[in-house]
Amino acid sequence: MKFLIVGLGNVGAEYALTRHNIGFLIADHIAEQAATGFEVSRLAHIANFKYKAKNIYLAKPSTYMNLSGKAVNYWMQQLKVPIENTLIITDDIALPLEKIRMRAKGSSAGHNGLKNIEETIGMNYPRLRIGIGNDFPRGGQVDYVLSRFTEEEFEILPKIIKNASEAARSFCAIGIERTMNFFNN
Repeated sequence: MKFLIVGLGNVGAEYALTRHNIGFLIADHIAEQAATGFEVSRLAHIANFKYKAKNIYLAKPSTYMNLSGKAVNYWMQQLKVPIENTLIITDDIALPLEKIRMRAKGSSAGHNGLKNIEETIGMNYPRLRIGIGNDFPRGGQVDYVLSRFTEEEFEILPKIIKNASEAARSFCAIGIERTMNFFNN
């Protein structure tokens, strides 16, 4: 059985440790835990490993956030991974920092990466939203999500990444329903 875990983010050093790149940070952690690395490939950086007798593929789209759907669709087709086995990991300003929420389907909630994925594959795909908080002034959303984590946030970031990584692996091992029961906090 195959699974595709897609961490959303933007390529480039200037985005590396920004809130919008939490999906990339989590994908990197999953790869590190599995002792595998990413290779540059078409539309994404790709890694793969086995976990609980399942083939897990990790993708970090190289298309920039707003065109993530192109990479997601390409790799789903290329690897022949069904939509229900594809997990999208993304930032969410509607959730407080440290909160994670897995859902089997839903709306983009204004997230441009998710909007593009919806346009490409529809709304019924599993997603893991990672709370990044919303401590920004009116009209400051773009600057906030593209800014780096604060020193205080950096201190708790490893815990957030570890928890989200465990949720992603759980999704592959025991399914979305049981994973939601364990991890949605």
